[in-house]
Amino acid sequence: MGALFSVRRRTGKNSVLLHFADKPASLSIRKPDGSVSTESLANLVEISRCPTLLSKFNPVWWLFSGHLQTIFCVLGDFSKTDRLRYNRQLIRLEEGGTLGLDFAPADHSELRDDTPIVVVLHGLTGGSYESYVRSILVPATKPVEEGGLGYRAVVVNYRGCAGVPVTSPQFYSAGHTGDIRQALVYISQLYPRAPLLGLGFSLGANVLTRYLAEEGEQSRLKSGCALACPWDLAKNNDGLRYSFIGRFYSKAMATNLINLVRRNQDGLNLFPDAEIAQYIPTVLNLKGALLDDFDNTFTRIAGGSPPNFPFATAHDYYKWGSSHNVVSKIRVPYLAINAADDPVVQHVPMDGGGNGMVVMALTASGGHLGWFQAGTGGKVDRWIKAPVLEWLSLMGDAVVHPTSPAGPRIYLKDGYFREEGRDDGCKVIEGGGIIEASSWQGVNLQGL
Repeated sequence: MGALFSVRRRTGKNSVLLHFADKPASLSIRKPDGSVSTESLANLVEISRCPTLLSKFNPVWWLFSGHLQTIFCVLGDFSKTDRLRYNRQLIRLEEGGTLGLDFAPADHSELRDDTPIVVVLHGLTGGSYESYVRSILVPATKPVEEGGLGYRAVVVNYRGCAGVPVTSPQFYSAGHTGDIRQALVYISQLYPRAPLLGLGFSLGANVLTRYLAEEGEQSRLKSGCALACPWDLAKNNDGLRYSFIGRFYSKAMATNLINLVRRNQDGLNLFPDAEIAQYIPTVLNLKGALLDDFDNTFTRIAGGSPPNFPFATAHDYYKWGSSHNVVSKIRVPYLAINAADDPVVQHVPMDGGGNGMVVMALTASGGHLGWFQAGTGGKVDRWIKAPVLEWLSLMGDAVVHPTSPAGPRIYLKDGYFREEGRDDGCKVIEGGGIIEASSWQGVNLQGL
């Protein structure tokens, strides 16, 4: 879980363990009177802006373990909570793939063009419908006068997820960042004055972390927040494969992925000459498969584009796609929150790569994307909402971000939005429309 020297603050059984670099970054902060001051990231988090990270997370009494927290996230009924309407826009990538960008609130035309935008990357086989996504986006997009942040949000639904069609022989993975890069090109040209704030869950947190590290100072995202990031993919896969209860989660995730391929089989079958075509029958006939069985059969080949893909083995893909070893390269404010009893992510590097821009937080409990606590009226609530909203408010309203252009210049050529110096591009296509998000019947198990 990280060396003892990484501990900065922890008091009490259920308190949050926080880690900052020895020399935390200094950020420019806009004061209420309009003046600007410089403050340490550590002071901003610990003293004035993120008080929930200093509080105790007390799980609801009947979800007292990480397993119970995780299972409730998977099997709980969240169809009547945090209902949200999105406006979906499909974009086509130049290599043929399709992404679904779900904007919230659905009618956001009255918002200013410089309103902060929360850009969300969902988990393994999820989408904008996931309860963990909606629990944060509902208050994030609610008007300020109603107690919300008043922000825009857009969920980037991966290829084949949440009803997005598969239109190329390529899927997605925990390591491939090309899709989020193209999604950000589209969002940036649509709202060039808006600060973009990254928020990733599980697999999406790994993609977010790798994107920020790869882009460095050129990142189009002004900040990042990673929840339940899997970090070292190889170590965490071993933790799943070689433990009795871990195999349960590994099989559940593999089943979700196999079903995702099955639901998109018609789209994949349009490319009989692609390398992945010969592996589809094998994937669909996997019995009792674990996550790395699926990755060894499918993800290592179809989880991204050349020159990185295909990989010889799933282990090679895990080694390449991990994010624990690139955190030091992040150049924007970044907060990662994990739970120490997460049965899916059992290895969390709490050193933050020695990066002054990075804040690492570890709760004693919470499971995988759970963090359920007692709410009002006998209901359960998610503790994680408060620290994430505090962080987003800090990054969207208080921090004065660098005024230099984020990322290479965007231009339009042959109908595609492109970045200067890069070959790929994206364009708007027909489809999408209003989506009522409360649950998604096409997914066997939510929350994984």
